[in-house]
Amino acid sequence: HWQVPVAHCFGPPGHYKRKFCTVCRKSLESPAFRCEVCELHVHTDCILFACSDCRQCHQDGHQDHVSADASAAERGGVVSGFSFACCQLSKHFCCLLAGKGNVWLQNVSQIAHAACYVIVAPECTFGRLRNMILPPSCVQLFSRNFSKLHCFRISENLQPESDEDDDADGSTQGSAKDVQISTDSSKQTLKIFDGNDAVKRNQFRLISVPRIAKNEEVVEAALRAYYINDDQHEYELQTFTQQALLSDDILNRNDAAEDSNLGSVFRESVPEAWIIRAKPKDEEVIRIYAAWLKVGMAYVSLRVNKDSTTQTVIKEVLPLLGRQTECLQNFKLVEVLMGSKQVQRMVLDNQELILNRLKDIRKTSIRQMNQTRFYIVENSKSIVRVNLFVGGLPPQLSPEEYTNILKDELAIKTNVVSVSHVYQAQGAVVLEISCFSEAERIYMLVKDTTVNDKPLNAVVIPEIMASKIPQNCCPLLVFVNPKSGGLKGRDLLYSFRKLLNPHQVFELTNGGPLPGFHTFSKVPSFRVLVCGGDGTVGWVLGALEEIRHKLVCSEPSVAILPLGTGNDLGRVLRWGAGYSGEDPYSILVSVDEADDVLMDRWTILLDAEEPAEGAENGVAEPEPPKIVQMNNYCGLGIDAELSLDFHHAREEEPGKFNSRFHNKGVYVKVGLQKISHTRNLHKDIKLQVDQHEVELPSIEGLIFINIPSWGSGADLWGSESDSRFEKPRIDDGLLEVVGVTGVVHMGQVQGGFRSGIRIAQGSYFRVTLLKPIPVQVDGEPWIQAPGQIIIYAAGPKVHMLKKSKQKQKK
Repeated sequence: HWQVPVAHCFGPPGHYKRKFCTVCRKSLESPAFRCEVCELHVHTDCILFACSDCRQCHQDGHQDHVSADASAAERGGVVSGFSFACCQLSKHFCCLLAGKGNVWLQNVSQIAHAACYVIVAPECTFGRLRNMILPPSCVQLFSRNFSKLHCFRISENLQPESDEDDDADGSTQGSAKDVQISTDSSKQTLKIFDGNDAVKRNQFRLISVPRIAKNEEVVEAALRAYYINDDQHEYELQTFTQQALLSDDILNRNDAAEDSNLGSVFRESVPEAWIIRAKPKDEEVIRIYAAWLKVGMAYVSLRVNKDSTTQTVIKEVLPLLGRQTECLQNFKLVEVLMGSKQVQRMVLDNQELILNRLKDIRKTSIRQMNQTRFYIVENSKSIVRVNLFVGGLPPQLSPEEYTNILKDELAIKTNVVSVSHVYQAQGAVVLEISCFSEAERIYMLVKDTTVNDKPLNAVVIPEIMASKIPQNCCPLLVFVNPKSGGLKGRDLLYSFRKLLNPHQVFELTNGGPLPGFHTFSKVPSFRVLVCGGDGTVGWVLGALEEIRHKLVCSEPSVAILPLGTGNDLGRVLRWGAGYSGEDPYSILVSVDEADDVLMDRWTILLDAEEPAEGAENGVAEPEPPKIVQMNNYCGLGIDAELSLDFHHAREEEPGKFNSRFHNKGVYVKVGLQKISHTRNLHKDIKLQVDQHEVELPSIEGLIFINIPSWGSGADLWGSESDSRFEKPRIDDGLLEVVGVTGVVHMGQVQGGFRSGIRIAQGSYFRVTLLKPIPVQVDGEPWIQAPGQIIIYAAGPKVHMLKKSKQKQKK
């Protein structure tokens, strides 16, 4: 492809089986890097040679359009290792053989078989998932000064501690992997530096050559070590002493050796360290790319000599691009370095001598010259607008109060920073910043700032231009809880960033659901996928209820990828008992084909009339009333007590609770300890249903159920017909009230041998607690002080996505 290069987003180094390095094409037997966006893999010592060739996921303010061109071509050498001749049968690459169309390849070199390439469409259609992918042309993010990890909200705590110089260590260490130090007396190992920058960093590659070899053979081996496919006759090797390596005037000493005659062969007595140089030229042919311009060609070739300046190049290039009537002052020449981790742009001065510039780049690094392009760009004034979500602030304050807090804590400059959105209930604001350096300063400072002993958090969020979203597109907003499901959420985060636009995938431990909903607030139609347990689903649905009035699409449908232990709501909606490694691609297809259903949600008002248990002499004030939302069920008594014991056990040793099997085993263990409990809950509570008193039987637990699944899939209500009650549904505006007599009864229900004791059915409930009672709502347990519990319908029904029966059968 010939578009503007895009840097990769490399995660932490890890072990990737059955993968190959995109640069050296060797298997990844040692730790390697993986791009979190495009699935590119590269050895730690090869990362320097991977060009910026990733997917373009947003506009960055340097252009006013994004083409969907998915074609590709080699750049006269290694092009981030991509080649159409590569035989990779992954459905994400040779997509035609996989029969699934393009799995969106926006601005990324598409890997396909040579035979398949001839029938690849010139434009990327985004494949089967086109209706749920957020098109890059609709997203704008001013990303300067922010790394790709910041832009895609990828947790930095997963990254190894490193700095910009960490590549040097990897390259030096990795050279031993490429060249086995031979004990053969006829061979010698040489250190090869590719320029002054490599010498400064002591960053070299090793080559092994015969002790008597022609200059051309050694030069060829040196070029091959740096993955340079240029003509070997255009390069030469120069030597320098070890003392010069350590001295301050290394460059002068090295340059002084340029005219030395090394002879036609290398012999035993030559130094072990060499520097590869490009031979000087009186003229060269360079390519000038026009990716930012709306023209029908990728680049033009131009011959330059010692008198060619930036201005003369622009003057000669414009007619070749069909822009001969344009004023020269309206254009500039930009030098772009396509580093693997960062794309660096520099505007060349009008009087800059192009040949001198090429010489300087090659002297600095032959490798960098191979990764440098020149673009002709139209001058335009772009307004900088960085959006920063800041959470963790005190709730229920005015915009002025939030501004004052930010002035005091972060010393924000109000001339370039303004509060564009305020979420008072959540204690969060969105800042609009018109200065890159100020945005970076605030982002870094927020990490170490606390307000009222609560840490702040900051998220860089993109701006979605809703008017550019295609009419038939309904983007999927994905929330992933990486702590759910034995940490399977981590793998899902990577998979969904790869299959979708990373800007539509949000990690819930990084600011919660609010940044995602704010980002999609102007999208006219979207769906939501929640990856987590029932508690995570309740968290997202609660946030949706709070922010609904600020969304253009106020009722998005919600699908579930169950990662928790119980996953009762996921079972009811046919998403299964829990994620066990299914193909994320097929999950997204199922979401696209799912049916829209309605579900009741309930509000629970907890009003304690007495001090909480443990208050000294009853002097403490009663707990203030609090409100919680319920989706699945609410339990009082033994059910909640088991949940509370499980919760305490998990808090003591969280590292052990990383599998559903272990979690259920702990439930059984705490349950066995409660078998001898007496059935006297009915003596400690009173129940009123729809204004009528209900006499309770002898029970140990009372459960209000909204869905026909409880305790990891058990049918607590039962399937028998009963003339006293209506058949339960999740959208009938009614709750079912069921009693259990103890742990044994609960075990029989979960085993399918019995059902619960049907007590009542209604839409408004009042429970009076005469003593402190364990209570749990959707798996969140606590001890509730004596007082009133009122349960009633929570406004409009929520739209959920139910997996289609036909898809389930497949």
